[in-house]
Amino acid sequence: MLVGRKKLQGLLVTFALLAFLASSGVVIAGLKDSIYNPGKLKPTDSVPKLKVGDKAPDFTLPSVNGNKVSLHDFLGKKNVVISFVPAAWTPVCSGQWPGYNIAREVFEKYDAILLGISVDNVPTLYAWTKQMGKLWFPVLSDFWPHGRVAKMYGVLRSDGMAERALFIIDKNGIVRYIDIHDINERPRLEVLARELSKLEKKGKEVK
Repeated sequence: MLVGRKKLQGLLVTFALLAFLASSGVVIAGLKDSIYNPGKLKPTDSVPKLKVGDKAPDFTLPSVNGNKVSLHDFLGKKNVVISFVPAAWTPVCSGQWPGYNIAREVFEKYDAILLGISVDNVPTLYAWTKQMGKLWFPVLSDFWPHGRVAKMYGVLRSDGMAERALFIIDKNGIVRYIDIHDINERPRLEVLARELSKLEKKGKEVK
């Protein structure tokens, strides 16, 4: 257990370093010359629709791998973390998902799958994520009908982008955590890990 805890701490330190570099204007080498900086945006610009304890709206979206992924695929099997990001080829987004890639073991520790969702179309997401390297989690396009899933989750902004938002959904399909984050900043992985650990405790209590 001690080894596992040290390993998790090491992953969190790595993620924090990545976050620091990105916030300092440093991006992944393959993306550096392709990043578009939209400047500082309104922190949030949507009307929340869900609260903790609600049933998560089901959806089916195309992935960059050519297959379709549905939320109900994971019912009774995996906890789900949904990561909505605003747009491909932008600075904060281009650091957030590679950070989750590095921290894969954090998600595995809590029996969770990550679903990355953007309102960009599949070709755009395919090219963008290719530059990031191989991501372990499905990347899904909410392009058409435009932002339908983002709207269902209450995170579609007035400009047509999604908020930078995280939802934790347990194996029963219930929303257990919501973070509609300041769009200009990356959510902290240690907070997400702490919230995932609460699911583990709930599971033990049920047993």
